[in-house]
Amino acid sequence: MTSQTLSSHLRPESKDLRDLESESLHIIRELVAEFDRPGLLFSGGKDSAVLLHLAVKAMRPAYLPFPVVHIDTGHNFPEVLAFRDRVVERLGVELVVGSVDEAIAAGRIPAPFGANGSRNRLQTPVLLETIQNGKFTAVFGGARRDEERARAKERVYSLRNEFGQWDPQNQRPEVWSLYNGRINIGQHMRVFPISNWTELDVWRYIAEEDIELPEIYYAHQREVFERDGMLMALSRVMQPAAGETVVTRSVRFRTVGDMTSTAAVASEAGTPEEVIAETLTTHISERGATRADDRTADAAMEDRKREGYF
Repeated sequence: MTSQTLSSHLRPESKDLRDLESESLHIIRELVAEFDRPGLLFSGGKDSAVLLHLAVKAMRPAYLPFPVVHIDTGHNFPEVLAFRDRVVERLGVELVVGSVDEAIAAGRIPAPFGANGSRNRLQTPVLLETIQNGKFTAVFGGARRDEERARAKERVYSLRNEFGQWDPQNQRPEVWSLYNGRINIGQHMRVFPISNWTELDVWRYIAEEDIELPEIYYAHQREVFERDGMLMALSRVMQPAAGETVVTRSVRFRTVGDMTSTAAVASEAGTPEEVIAETLTTHISERGATRADDRTADAAMEDRKREGYF
């Protein structure tokens, strides 16, 4: 790709990107006006980093009037947790943490089966518990429609019933960008301000706005082993099985999550511009390529969302 071609994807005056930003700012301001207790769900990944950046813009010059909510599986990448703590301290915002470790220790949820058992599915009951304990009437996060088929079905405002469940056949119309935030006692709303963005849009915005990300999003040397066609990072919770060989590769992560289910991709991209160049030639979504828990069945994500997953 020539520098001229790449620059056309990064130009600051890019109208389509600023239109997306304007739409997201409008959604964030709407939900802050409509709900008495919103919270920003923050994984520490690129999408939630962009969303937090947008939230700061939307509320400027005031401080953020809602907390950052993180569901900690106990198997997060250390770099992501360090990034989360840096950002929260810099912004001076309240951090609410729902801990899967604490829920397992207290006997509220069972531990995953197996030495390398994923805790991603265990995030759902902890998220619902955190929403209930925090009395959140709305939580908003960085999910996008292009990530996965189930997410493509969901509206910007997604009603959850008193059990935190999603019914894809019971969604409200959103004509002319008008959002219905009415909820009954016990219900809450999930809101997706960057729903219409793509992975490429996110990276272009990161480049233009110079948004900080965890370093694992850029190419670095890491010990990995191949499992089911994916490069899994060697860690205290992810060990190779018999016949799986650990090698050191130059890799980066397209998404972050539980270390037991989030794979790396071989890459030499060390800057947002280089990641954009790679993304332009990729035909598989980041979840489809690097999330083992989304490969278990064609409807895996939809099933989890029905249960209350974000």
